[in-house]
Amino acid sequence: MPIPLVHSIASWFLKKRIHQMELFLKYPHDVQQELLHQLIDKAKDTEIGKKYAFHELKNYDQFAARLPISSYEDMQPHIERSRKGENNILWPTTIKWFAQSSGTTNARSKYIPVSNESLENCHYAASKDLLCMYLNNNEDSQLFSGKGLRLGGSKELYENNGTVYGDLSAILIDNMPFWAEMSSTPTSDVSLLSDWEIKMQAIVNETIQTNVTSLAGVPSWMLVLLNNVLETTGKNNLFEVWPNLEVYFHGGVSFEPYLDQYKQILPRDSFKYYEIYNASEGFFAIQDQNNSKDLLLMLDYGIFYEFIPMDAYGTPDQKIIQLSEVEVNKNYAVVITTNAGLWRYKIGDTVRFTSTNPYRIRVSGRTKHHINVFGEELIIENTDVALGIAAKETQSEIVDYTAAPIFMKGKEKGAHEWIIEFKNPPQNLEDFNTKLDNALRSVNSDYDAKRFNNTTLNAPVVHSARQDLFYDWLKLNNKLGGQHKIPRLSNRRDFVEELLKLNK
Repeated sequence: MPIPLVHSIASWFLKKRIHQMELFLKYPHDVQQELLHQLIDKAKDTEIGKKYAFHELKNYDQFAARLPISSYEDMQPHIERSRKGENNILWPTTIKWFAQSSGTTNARSKYIPVSNESLENCHYAASKDLLCMYLNNNEDSQLFSGKGLRLGGSKELYENNGTVYGDLSAILIDNMPFWAEMSSTPTSDVSLLSDWEIKMQAIVNETIQTNVTSLAGVPSWMLVLLNNVLETTGKNNLFEVWPNLEVYFHGGVSFEPYLDQYKQILPRDSFKYYEIYNASEGFFAIQDQNNSKDLLLMLDYGIFYEFIPMDAYGTPDQKIIQLSEVEVNKNYAVVITTNAGLWRYKIGDTVRFTSTNPYRIRVSGRTKHHINVFGEELIIENTDVALGIAAKETQSEIVDYTAAPIFMKGKEKGAHEWIIEFKNPPQNLEDFNTKLDNALRSVNSDYDAKRFNNTTLNAPVVHSARQDLFYDWLKLNNKLGGQHKIPRLSNRRDFVEELLKLNK
């Protein structure tokens, strides 16, 4: 298809979709309430709909009073029955696809239902919206003059009683619309290779001769791929390989620790970075402005949102609120009800609202990935920022990290123990440690209070990891590629202890 025609079609779709977005931007609460009623009405004759008498529910208050908040463990029996081929349990239409996710701290697989509605009206709709927003903000873009390099998971798809499970990215690639397949590289055959290391080199070999204009994938794994591209081609930066490269669409983990490394291999001020917030459970938010860290919460993808303030999460005072009740600069756990049959489901992520008109967020961490053994309430957003400060002040670069508590013993006070893999290590690790400690105190007042005069916490202990320590751990645990990531923070020491044994 000629490039001018592609741009004309994209422009038409863009204007049409921007008009639709204006509806939820102007009337966010009405759109969300109407969506909730649609979900309840559609599922009223399902097993769960009959159990909770969906036909009687007339408003949000009745919905919230009748349906309990659920975790994966709560929903697992229903999901397992669905995976065995039973229908009309959580959602009225047949669910064939299940996104397999092992999480980061639990080895047991989760199987998240993916309905046809969520595929079309959430995941694929979001992919189109992402392009719409980018093109709307960059009218001189030549995105469609080349192809987008996508980096998905390495797992194969497996059939089970007529249903199919696998990595979400594999499901999306397997069901990809023709327009997306035509504009993407590598081919589906290469994208779905099961051996991650073989797949990486195959992607390099296929794409270095392609006119790549965009990148899409998880920052940690994309960085491995792009360094392989430079090593294979012998080029100094990626623009020598792909001169028309203009944007990187990223998500899955915080981009903060990787930004400097990307700027080194993508040394062009005009190059754009666009963040997305998606998961196996759905596609939630998209960066809608150039050079911004804020993500627009998408309110018309068949997902109804609720939130739990983190200051009371898991306590007797815990409360669940609607979107209309959130406040800026507060951390919330995300609860969703979806067009794939997840009802008041805790996805395990935490977000912080930066704006309520429109609703924009930043992903601040995970409900299970924080350190609060001593009342310090340390979250990933804090540690990413603090590490960035310490790295800049010591002229070092960080590849990956994790941290866990050192528990009090007798009269000994507690502390935090860090394992950090550096690309360029600091000249003095003790100096880095001090700067990290100071930076953490500057971004988290609770941590600062516990560190004041070593009241509760001693100074952190930092270990410099050997090269590829985290990669080796992921490989050892069959977690290479896809959405697999390093557990950044934990209230337990299991992961740190494993890594310390490997760090030899």
